[in-house]
Amino acid sequence: MNNKQILPEPYRAKMVEAIRLLPPAQRRKRLEEAGFNTFLLRSEDVYIDLLTDSGTNAMTDVQWAALMRGDEAYAGSRSFEALEAAVRDVYGFPFIVPTHQGRGAEHLLSRSWIKPGQHVPGNMYFTTTRLHQELAGGVFDDVIVDQAHQPDSTHPFKGDIDLDKLKALVQRLGQDKIAYAAVAAPVNMAGGQPISLGNLKAVSDFCRSKGIRVVLDAARAVENAWFIREREDGYADWTLGEILREMCSLVDACTMSAKKDAYVNIGGFLATHDRGLYEEAMNLCVVYEGLHTYGGLAGRDLEALAVGVREMVEGTWMDHRISQVRYLAARIEDAGAPFVVPVGGHAVFLDARRFLPHLPQEALPAQALSAWLYEECGVRTMERGTVSAGRDDQGRDRRPALELVRLTLPRRVYTQSHLDYVAAGVGRLYARRGSLPGLKFVYEPKRLRFFQSRFCPLPAAAATGANSDHPKASAY
Repeated sequence: MNNKQILPEPYRAKMVEAIRLLPPAQRRKRLEEAGFNTFLLRSEDVYIDLLTDSGTNAMTDVQWAALMRGDEAYAGSRSFEALEAAVRDVYGFPFIVPTHQGRGAEHLLSRSWIKPGQHVPGNMYFTTTRLHQELAGGVFDDVIVDQAHQPDSTHPFKGDIDLDKLKALVQRLGQDKIAYAAVAAPVNMAGGQPISLGNLKAVSDFCRSKGIRVVLDAARAVENAWFIREREDGYADWTLGEILREMCSLVDACTMSAKKDAYVNIGGFLATHDRGLYEEAMNLCVVYEGLHTYGGLAGRDLEALAVGVREMVEGTWMDHRISQVRYLAARIEDAGAPFVVPVGGHAVFLDARRFLPHLPQEALPAQALSAWLYEECGVRTMERGTVSAGRDDQGRDRRPALELVRLTLPRRVYTQSHLDYVAAGVGRLYARRGSLPGLKFVYEPKRLRFFQSRFCPLPAAAATGANSDHPKASAY
């Protein structure tokens, strides 16, 4: 299908929610009140919300009906049994521990499998994942292919792990110093870039030969399966469910934020083939999440999640989702604004360093671009750059090679006309990009600072420089 077309929606609307567009002066005021951080904007002041696709999706009528079946028993809930059966059937994992969301699963995994001083190689960091690894005493090592740090590279699987980097790390440290290999599929921080099944198989084979476990971040694994089917030889006739099960057969465990692929508004789980991990995670779940048959979730949420797990690999849901993302990218391309290619499955990632080349990296170009886009058109997006990368153990800002603004599409929420409006706003902002100032911190929390930090605009004279030549930039 032409990228300038969207597949017809595989659903009908039964309910609508009113939204409003504030006048420009009010948008500026709300932005100032929020400290120029889009996370601190009030939802009712946002016209089109592309901050995240995590828990912001529209559920199906079958999921809504399932809420009424929720068994709210504290122990032994039949709703947990429904989820357990769905995960076994769709993912192929025999053991599952539910959690309130994905970071709950990351916590249980990190506490179970990381010993202080051990390393966790992975295909680029994710914010909450890396933090849980570090809080457990681990050290994250980026072993993704170099193309992932190049926003204009058209490599079809920029999420692949560089096997030479992985092997060199294991050889240097010794296999006992590796807690596990962490595989994101796709890689969010690289622009939603997928990993190939061939690469995952090669990583699995190598790790198993060394006695190293492999963990999959499965939050958007169905999206990754879609790209495998489209781009990788030999899988064109496979179903998404078949590819997903094959992916899961190659790893020892997965963490799942079900607020993505499974369409629900809350929930997650840790699933594994490893009984030892299952027993340890069950025990930790009781301490941090709730009994292992509810994991911090109401029975109704377990029921909606069980339905979502089965529905996510059925029908043309993913076909429509990918076509929406590609349509938005095509419209932004028409406006001339730069973004990461190839386009991923859940968002268009604007390249803030090329969008605002007059801003050096210390002027936080991605954070600034996200703020000014809200002021321009009332669209909320998310920074994925220096602010998200945080500080190293010496207290210095990490300087990632990528400074991105993520325009994330919630599933089954917005229409083509909404996307047209977003692209037009991006185009208007790009047309006056040279006048946009950078930002500086005025408040910064200790951890996951992108959620709660506050900023203020820099004077125009302080926000000029050559971004592409910044000496501190690195492919972190």
